[in-house]
Amino acid sequence: MRRILRAARYAGFAVLLARLSRGRRRRPPLAAVDEPPRASVSVIVPARNEEGRLAGCLAPLARDPDLLEVIVVDDESSDGTAEVSRAHGATTLPGAPLPPGWAGKAWALEQGLRAARGELVLSLDADARPRAGLARAMAAARGDALLLSAGPRFVCRSAGERLLHPALLATLVYRFGPADVEGYQPSPARALANGQCMLVDRERLLAAGGLEQVRGHLTEDMALARALRRRGEPIAFVDASALLEVQMYEGARETWSGWGRSLAVADASEAPRLLADVAIVWLCQAAPLVRVLLGRAAPLDWLLLSIRLALHAALARSYARRGAPFWLAPLADVPAALRLSWSALRPSRSWRGRTYPPSGRTTARSAS
Repeated sequence: MRRILRAARYAGFAVLLARLSRGRRRRPPLAAVDEPPRASVSVIVPARNEEGRLAGCLAPLARDPDLLEVIVVDDESSDGTAEVSRAHGATTLPGAPLPPGWAGKAWALEQGLRAARGELVLSLDADARPRAGLARAMAAARGDALLLSAGPRFVCRSAGERLLHPALLATLVYRFGPADVEGYQPSPARALANGQCMLVDRERLLAAGGLEQVRGHLTEDMALARALRRRGEPIAFVDASALLEVQMYEGARETWSGWGRSLAVADASEAPRLLADVAIVWLCQAAPLVRVLLGRAAPLDWLLLSIRLALHAALARSYARRGAPFWLAPLADVPAALRLSWSALRPSRSWRGRTYPPSGRTTARSAS
């Protein structure tokens, strides 16, 4: 058994090195550009009960001269989401009832995509806080990619969140390696996107099937990236931390339940690859520090721990607030691995007051 475990650890280390080696060709972080976009840009914001967060997204968009329009797709909200949208000058699109087989966000994005008039469509989550120049910088960085998504700077206010969030984020690096690699086109199984901020070529995406091809997915961003790669379409990823901030959750409890729900990307992944990715996280991210603290470390553990600390330092630019809790985040790697494992084995199909059956079966039911 020890020989098998040792072989697995060395195999995991080899896989991790191969993934991280792509980081030598990372594209530069997104920065403001002087030239306005050559194509018209529409923004769509899918929103369901976002009264408390929507204004922070819409206010800077209303001042952006590069935008043709801002469309808020009000996904059957029961609060004042529509009123906030109209107060900030956005075009408020009342979302149609959820059709059979669709997940809520995918359906909202599809409606916004079809209603938009711009050649390019930038989708932002309601908790996104764009800065001046985001749209033109995204348009300039897109190249020939059908889909360009961006990583923001995360705002984590509580100490618990600053401890847990970076550990959860690190699992993505261990599973997929750096995404912002110049010229890199991943295989469909390795493709990823961040639905908090995505820029697409509207006509090309509609011709490729729009969001309908991922209609039943709760992780529609990752599913869309993988569907496009299966069609041979180019995608790209960029670090937009200088131009975009996102406060995903309020505290560690929301981070654990909310992000943990989707972190495994279980509904867009093949089971063998998903289990292999979880194993990499345990073997290469979580276990080495435990073995060091228990006094059972082998040379490989020290090497993996040094890689983990270097990766953590590299993630610092992705956080608006750090302090001691952030720098202690590797101590939360075991809880992060546990949450990832639970999400992979027991994927949740509930979100925003709706509970969905396994992808593609029947309609969602609303929570009472």
